[in-house]
Amino acid sequence: MVASDEFRRVFGSFDQDGDGKISATELRLCVKASLGEDMPDEEVQALMALADTDGDGLLDEEEFVRLVTEMEADGDEEEDDDDETCREAFAMYEMEGRGCITPLSLKLMLSKLGTHLDVAECQAMICRFDVNGDGVLTFDDKEGKQNSSA
Repeated sequence: MVASDEFRRVFGSFDQDGDGKISATELRLCVKASLGEDMPDEEVQALMALADTDGDGLLDEEEFVRLVTEMEADGDEEEDDDDETCREAFAMYEMEGRGCITPLSLKLMLSKLGTHLDVAECQAMICRFDVNGDGVLTFDDKEGKQNSSA
């Protein structure tokens, strides 16, 4: 497996002693520096055990790249799960069969949840997140709002 330049740089920064291997200590220190928080020893050991295919207790570049790649794939799956959860929540508010949340459908759902607002208040709420200004929320408005703030 050939590592990308980016993975090589990351590997090099984690390999603090320059021996071509990352120890559990190096991994823990770099995770702390990168994320700003300590990683429990058990988690570090679990990551090492997961990725250390040759059993030497250290991660070489290939093992490191495989670990990072698997972690990225897991992150992508979590994003897919999050997207599906958002779509399910969106569908609860989309009651009129139009594929969007209208002020009336928002009012009806909020009433079911115990919050009683009038249509004008619901329209004001929608207006805050309505990216394209059509007076309703579509699932794409969520995406546009995220992208427009980037």
